[in-house]
Amino acid sequence: MTPPDRDPDSLETYSYDLPEELIAKEPPERRDGARLMVLDREQKTIEHRTIRDLPALLRSGDRLVLNDTRVVPARIVGERAATGGRWEGLFLRRLTGGNWEIIGQTRGRLTLGETITLRSIHRPADVPPLSLQLVERGTDGVWIARPGSDLDAFELLDDYGTVPLPPYMHRKVADESDWSRYQTTFARTPGSVAAPTAGLHFTPELLDRCAARGITNSRVTLHVGIGTFRPVSVEKLSQHDMHSEWCVLPEATAAELIQTRQTGGRIVGVGTTSVRTLESVAARGPLVAWQGETNLFIRPPYKFRAIDCLLTNFHLPKSTLFVLVCALAGTDFVKEAYRQAISERYRFFSYGDAMLVL
Repeated sequence: MTPPDRDPDSLETYSYDLPEELIAKEPPERRDGARLMVLDREQKTIEHRTIRDLPALLRSGDRLVLNDTRVVPARIVGERAATGGRWEGLFLRRLTGGNWEIIGQTRGRLTLGETITLRSIHRPADVPPLSLQLVERGTDGVWIARPGSDLDAFELLDDYGTVPLPPYMHRKVADESDWSRYQTTFARTPGSVAAPTAGLHFTPELLDRCAARGITNSRVTLHVGIGTFRPVSVEKLSQHDMHSEWCVLPEATAAELIQTRQTGGRIVGVGTTSVRTLESVAARGPLVAWQGETNLFIRPPYKFRAIDCLLTNFHLPKSTLFVLVCALAGTDFVKEAYRQAISERYRFFSYGDAMLVL
């Protein structure tokens, strides 16, 4: 029998021990100040560079694929109108007809039809309360709620919500720097509850330096959903159900990717979200314009069809993101890279350092 830590379907295979002090809880002083670990899959070599070295590490003709999703201030707080008990939760997405999909926690059990009264986190004295009536119970603690306002959800969240920082940062209230730094410089389409963190390293100047070396870039959209915040809770990966996330591959991007491949360039996925978008389309056939929900779970063994290289951050143990990187570069190689990252005191997770898999 294959030991649990060697079985590609066992969650235990994707475990590692990370010292708490290596978790980056604050953004670095500058966006392009991160360290960069470079993995060569063919040579099985590991180099230690910086993100500013990226233009020199790629080739002329390569194409970066960036996720242009924009994080919305999705963390919301209030109280249950019937009991006065505190409630805090997360806006997940807006639905047709103006309803919200939300998840939250409170003492006791929520009941269908009850109302949550939201309070503005930043301007409680200036912004009147907003009611959210629970109109439908979903699965895994998700509710459909009807807001007591006809304004667009994203307008309301600007008044009532705040940046939804990941739990491992151990600070519930985002500070001023989070509002700008937990957002990519190329964010355009609102809808995410978490940042596509590999994109946080890019400045306009870094993209210009890439372009000067003939390294182009294209955009896709994947709105990061609740799956980012929820751990895998089953022992076998084959039993894990991925939450669906909305993604878009624009027609112009599809054409640019085809041209890149035809001219011998490499497609470099910036972040696991860009990879999942492209691979979701490629699993259906040729790279063509497409939009829709994806619940693609990339795990070993997986044949990558759309990307050649990956730029990503360092991920939580036993997470679907860590599993994806192992599927691309090989589990043993990736775990050795993580051992070196810990030894070399790299910063981990959203505000941390980066890895380039060639």
